[in-house]
Amino acid sequence: MQTPSNITAAIVQQHASKWNSEENLALTHELVQEAAKQGANLVVLQELHTLPYFCQIESASFFDLAEPIPGPSSKRLAQLASSLDIVLVASLFERRAAGIYHNTALVFDKKDGLVGHYRKMHIPDDPGYYEKYYFTPGDSRTPFAPIATSIGKLGVLICWDQWYPEAARISALAGADCLIYPTAIGWEPSDDAAEQQQQLEAWITIQRGHAIANHLPVLVANRVGFEPTPGQTEKSQSPEGIQFWGNSFITNSFGTIQTQANQNQNQVLISELELTKTEASRRIWPFFRDRRIDAYHNIIKRYIDD
Repeated sequence: MQTPSNITAAIVQQHASKWNSEENLALTHELVQEAAKQGANLVVLQELHTLPYFCQIESASFFDLAEPIPGPSSKRLAQLASSLDIVLVASLFERRAAGIYHNTALVFDKKDGLVGHYRKMHIPDDPGYYEKYYFTPGDSRTPFAPIATSIGKLGVLICWDQWYPEAARISALAGADCLIYPTAIGWEPSDDAAEQQQQLEAWITIQRGHAIANHLPVLVANRVGFEPTPGQTEKSQSPEGIQFWGNSFITNSFGTIQTQANQNQNQVLISELELTKTEASRRIWPFFRDRRIDAYHNIIKRYIDD
């Protein structure tokens, strides 16, 4: 399958505030349609876009939110991609089997339906992000392998994966034409302005670094809006929760940000990606040629002790 020289990519940034997935999907449908009207042939949705971010707490009842694949949401997304003739990347809470659940990104290719999936590999377990309670890590025989589509090979990773250069590199080495990160990240209410800015800049910088180190465009779709800790409401006195910081963005293969969303609104971003720039960039900055693969054996160790 030959990779097109150019694609029109879109990011959908959405406040997923409803505990009814149908209501969230209705808004997703509107925003994806808007992206398609603007000429997008690739649309990327944020992490777990059909639900509020339930991982703020540990509750066995939330396993009931998971869906099989294929299931109601994936079938609806497949129909949406087909009707708009687009490639669509979505992230769902997957029920794979009894007791095995995943945070899974799905790729729908126009009228071909579901053509591939990626199950999140790096799973956080931190205050407000108790994902290890819910998600089993992916177990593919070819981890971080890109997904082939009619518009190129998509290196699909999810959120916490974005902090790991190893994941981006392996995806690039396997032939990815771009790196895609559906994401759910934000600030705690106690973070002051300086801490918020520091965290945001670190998040943007690490992903721009993946673009530069691999000479690949990077597409990041993040959640937006305040989501109270489940059981509270935004009207509660001093509600706890997460202020998802939005700022979804798309870079070119040199890490230059081509378009970026704000931090408080639903938004659709559109950008032209020149996939042939990767070849030109790797000729003048040949990072792949000069890799010392004979000297990297220690990278597979947890820590290098004396």
